[in-house]
Amino acid sequence: MATTPIGLPRSSGTHSRQAHCDLPEGTFERELGKEGFFGPATQMYHRHPPTGWTSWSGPLRPRAFDLTKLPVPAGTVWDAPVILHNASVQMRIWNFAGKMDHLVRNADGDELLFVHKGRAALFTDYGHLEIAAGDYVMLPRSTMWRIETAEPVTMLLFEATNGSYSLPDRGMVGRHAVFDPGMLDVPAIDEAFLAQQDEKEWPVLIRRRGEISTVVYPFNPLDAVGWQGDLAPVRLNVRDIRPLMSHRYHLPPSAHSTFVANRFVICTFVPRPFESDPGALKVPFFHNNDDYDEVIFYHAGDFFSRDNIHPGMVTFHPCGFTHGPHPKALSRMFEQTKTATDEYAVMLDTRDALEVGEGASSVEWGDYAESWKVAGPVTAPAIRKR
Repeated sequence: MATTPIGLPRSSGTHSRQAHCDLPEGTFERELGKEGFFGPATQMYHRHPPTGWTSWSGPLRPRAFDLTKLPVPAGTVWDAPVILHNASVQMRIWNFAGKMDHLVRNADGDELLFVHKGRAALFTDYGHLEIAAGDYVMLPRSTMWRIETAEPVTMLLFEATNGSYSLPDRGMVGRHAVFDPGMLDVPAIDEAFLAQQDEKEWPVLIRRRGEISTVVYPFNPLDAVGWQGDLAPVRLNVRDIRPLMSHRYHLPPSAHSTFVANRFVICTFVPRPFESDPGALKVPFFHNNDDYDEVIFYHAGDFFSRDNIHPGMVTFHPCGFTHGPHPKALSRMFEQTKTATDEYAVMLDTRDALEVGEGASSVEWGDYAESWKVAGPVTAPAIRKR
């Protein structure tokens, strides 16, 4: 049967004609949206902050985890504790210092590394690549690799379980927006790579369906002398991201998409100027993203919409409730004390519900849901007139 989309926008009561701008005096805006900011949406205008709850009970709740409190696991990357996971993605965190005496290979899906701290030499089938804080490294499924650290590293690992990573469609702004694909670096068959080749015994720890198998070679299997093709690991540093901006409108997180995979997306927040239009919101808008779970890892800087959050922490907002900026940020809805944001953060948005891993549960900030509570009423600040 043929279907017809439900048509033009409708409205009722007091409202703004433009989302996220020129809010009616004394109101707070809340967006109810579908398909992760790409689908149909409605903006509601409320007298009170939509996160102005006084209590919270039950399993659904905003959650936060301080990953800096996790114990440092010994040995292989496969010992890295799981933070969040579902059938399409697994998020882990790994701390390591030294020289790996083995190789690893993920046969369950592409792996995206994000280096939170440290520096290391990465050796893969394809050659040698230096990595450092702020680097994303995408490793195609079943790539063999190991690292030798110059400084102890902390990295996030996002497994695209049974899937692959690709770049997002930039639409009308074109393929060179946000970052030019020419900024993606690949490993090189260089002197450092050739120097690490030897005839010693090397174990390769292969992960498949969550289980580890070990294959031992009487030589270093990273023994390539060259390659050509269009499949390879790639590196991108967050400092090379040039974010989309609008001085008159607060862009949604989807504008900051960096990598996409099956049923999830990775976004990156980097420093950018605040919106300068007097009527434009200058903090994230309250929203019900009722088709996606939202996760943010805080990498560096001053996180302008959050209180009591420091680098190395993760917030997890499952779909099903309204979320948005903390109360202190609301006083700066229309006027900021700075001219630009000063934050780096990695966002994971998943189409399917995430489960909390044991690693995250052990370092949870249990009162995070209470952090929106304030004593007394919160009044929406007035918009400075043009």
